[in-house]
Amino acid sequence: MCERRILLCVGVMLLGVGTLQAATENLIANPEFNTADGRTVPEGWSVWTPQWSPAACRVRGTADGLLVDSSGDPYAVGGAVQSVRGIRPRQAYRISAVCELRAIEWPFQSVIVRVNWLKGDDLILPAGMLVRGPTVDGAIARFGDVLVSPEGTDAAQMVLELKWPGGGTVVWKHIEMQAVPDPAPRKVRIGTVYLRPRQSTPDNNLKLWCEQIDAAGKLGLDIVCLGEAITQVGTNASTQDVAEPVPGPTTQRLGEAAKSNHLWIVASLSERVGEVVYNTAVLIDRQGRLAGAYRKVHLPREEWKQGVRPGGEYPVFDTDFGRVAIQICYDWFFPEATAIFASKGAEVILSPTWGDTLPDADGKANGETVFRVRARDNGVYMAPCVYDGNSLVIDPMGRILASSAGKTGVFWAEVDLNRWRPPAAPALLRERTSRAAASGLWLDWTHDQPLPTARRPDLPV
Repeated sequence: MCERRILLCVGVMLLGVGTLQAATENLIANPEFNTADGRTVPEGWSVWTPQWSPAACRVRGTADGLLVDSSGDPYAVGGAVQSVRGIRPRQAYRISAVCELRAIEWPFQSVIVRVNWLKGDDLILPAGMLVRGPTVDGAIARFGDVLVSPEGTDAAQMVLELKWPGGGTVVWKHIEMQAVPDPAPRKVRIGTVYLRPRQSTPDNNLKLWCEQIDAAGKLGLDIVCLGEAITQVGTNASTQDVAEPVPGPTTQRLGEAAKSNHLWIVASLSERVGEVVYNTAVLIDRQGRLAGAYRKVHLPREEWKQGVRPGGEYPVFDTDFGRVAIQICYDWFFPEATAIFASKGAEVILSPTWGDTLPDADGKANGETVFRVRARDNGVYMAPCVYDGNSLVIDPMGRILASSAGKTGVFWAEVDLNRWRPPAAPALLRERTSRAAASGLWLDWTHDQPLPTARRPDLPV
């Protein structure tokens, strides 16, 4: 099995500070799945099966661990569950699990660790909360997360799930659930710009954008999103006129502005690679270095008829405050793009956009509605920078935190990336991608592509 690294972005609820239980105490009974002589299921664990019994997986204890397989039905489902008592409300719990995969073609789809929070015998969240993972290295898959129990919780169920494994098998090796201190806040100031140059030149555009970066620096922002094709919009220049290497003169000037203001920058420009041109959004770090780039995948006819080439990757990037992704304009027409970024752990998606966020009209859902839906569907913050309508900062519930409201300038919101995000969104994302994968769709990303690194290998350090 090739090395695979798939991360699912799972929302973490931080609703307050609970009383810390002994940090070293594992609340899971029989975490190694030891099976006594004569038993088919490890002590402390119960088998769960679907209502339609012919579709049940086979579950049994072995010397290697708890084995779950399809029992001949590639669409079998089943697993093991353990009740955990003494759970405190609003308490953080670190959860980790390790299993071995044997011929599991779709780990992201098929192998799941879920926590059901209970009040008495009643579920508090119908879908529970998914534990982040799996991260797959060879045959070993690992899950790890910190979840905070909702208000009213007094018990939990730890559920190990296998669904639609084909002819594969999972052997669960170890699992832990420990009370830990609440994760510290991760407060981030996310900014976007509204600026529409007119009767300008490429050089003057850069001057105008750098002025906005300076304004973002004075506001103490951590990251700011600039527009699409920043050296071309509002000028008479063609794509061929402004296409340049990345890194190149524009990224150099943006880097100087980022360094002097100690913030991250996202901006789109025309990238020339030999005789090929891309619409590329760059990520510049606080030191002014080129930290990453995303090449626009979905090209409208206005671009492909010019000869612009589409990108073919959905990278995510690690910053000093969290994981971000970038999409460009027409990308937001396609729900899969945002779902891909969310599945790879993106917490904030920046979107340089030539398109608009005008109010809906004549039965057409324009950018504002679509951006808000994408944010809510995937449990991510979104920050589009547009040329018509309003540049926005949107939270994972689809609420507008900041809007340019028809004005030019920098608009921002401070958020805490460790605070509550919709617990249902990641669960629904997992279910949605599962169905897509099972039907042979979205093969480019559900088939366990390696998680892109934070820096393109061809970029200088």
